[in-house]
Amino acid sequence: MMQYLTSVETVTKVNNRRTNPQNEYYTSNELDSIFSEIWRKLHKRNKNLFPLEQIIKDSAIFKASPFHKLTEEQMIAREKIILKITEALNRQKTSQLIIVEGAAGSGKTVLMSSLFYELNQLSASDSENVVIQNTDQYLLVNHDEQLKVYQQISSKLGISKKHNRETVLKPTRFINNHSEEEKVDVLIVDEAHLLWTQGKQSYRGTNQLEDLLKRAKVVVAVFDRNQILSREQYWEKQDLLEKIHGANLNKNYIHLKNQMRINADRQTVEWIRKIIDNNEITNIPVDSKNYEIKIFDDPNKMYKQISLKAENENLGISRILATFDWDYINNKKPNNGDDMWYVKVGDWKLPWNLQLPQTRKEKHENRNRAWAEQPHTINEVGSTFTIQGFDLNYAGVIIGPSVKYRNGKIIFDSSKSKNKKAIYKRQIKDGSKIDVSEFLLKNELNVLLTRGVNGLYIYAVDEELRNALLDAQNGMSK
Repeated sequence: MMQYLTSVETVTKVNNRRTNPQNEYYTSNELDSIFSEIWRKLHKRNKNLFPLEQIIKDSAIFKASPFHKLTEEQMIAREKIILKITEALNRQKTSQLIIVEGAAGSGKTVLMSSLFYELNQLSASDSENVVIQNTDQYLLVNHDEQLKVYQQISSKLGISKKHNRETVLKPTRFINNHSEEEKVDVLIVDEAHLLWTQGKQSYRGTNQLEDLLKRAKVVVAVFDRNQILSREQYWEKQDLLEKIHGANLNKNYIHLKNQMRINADRQTVEWIRKIIDNNEITNIPVDSKNYEIKIFDDPNKMYKQISLKAENENLGISRILATFDWDYINNKKPNNGDDMWYVKVGDWKLPWNLQLPQTRKEKHENRNRAWAEQPHTINEVGSTFTIQGFDLNYAGVIIGPSVKYRNGKIIFDSSKSKNKKAIYKRQIKDGSKIDVSEFLLKNELNVLLTRGVNGLYIYAVDEELRNALLDAQNGMSK
């Protein structure tokens, strides 16, 4: 009940008195169906307070809720992190780094949300954990959409009010507002692969993770090297290996191995991974869980199918996404006569994300919603910048001309990408500049292809890539 109510837009505060999870009873396997029936009856009585269950389950807040029942892997990880934090604080250690690594969909966000909530419970003045009692915790994320979600969770659970301070914020803001002399107790950094490893805008340092370590006793960093998307986030191989090696030596390294997002057979997940990791296209397997991979020869057909999925509230949120291969400049109009920036394929076009005009009422209703949760975004194309960290029921991915298929392999053509953060060279420590575009464009594809929970639709602009994917759909891969 607490998990559902936290996700309801009209609920502003949730008091969860119980902090200890309950053991399973012999009827626990019936809990979901019984609760769903109760919720449906409550919905009939008050639609505002008890919206459709599918709307709740589709909300970004629900998906990041600290009240999810953790898997055994997540539970072991959380208890280990709390133990290591307790140990570090008890021994008055500083700048301790705990690294949690896991691929897209491995449950990192739910784990961090649960950890943040649990640490806040343990920090209460009447807590039985005398080491964590009266300590301070902050949750940082360098992603605007994810930040909104965490801020809402923090507000609804009274975490920010309780401490009378900003507990959920972006890394640069934290660094600029905290000195190295007055170290905070615990920093949790979600999407730590998005931290900057060079100076940028209001950040004058050279590595945000290093600066955070200087300002905290313990930093818990959630990392996926395959979701680094811009040259400002790029780590030189040796530097990253040293960080992971150091965490390993201190037994502060945790690797999440389970895949929890894509509701499909192992062979289906492997088919997607082969495209991303091995640049290979093989025949699309038949999936016993009915995960749907569908290849289109026309973007408009794919858009219509995604729109049909999105129309049915019981099917969840489905959206169109694309690689950053079409121009987009924030807060600036195109100079070609178009009214906004579009993704264009032949005669078909759809505007890039964050552009469609909204009424004052719509702006108010959408102010705390992630991009995909806003109803009008079915008429936009999402990018890695709006969809990273979130999932969709069905993801319709337009693979632009930067991804090609030649001589039996997928290749990346940076000259066709419009993502300046990926295609411009990165200056490394020795002063030289290196091309990291292939690594970053591959990561972009990784993020987009791993969003769909129940289905992945693909249209490829490159003719050879499109034909290879269509062959895979027809069981004719060479």
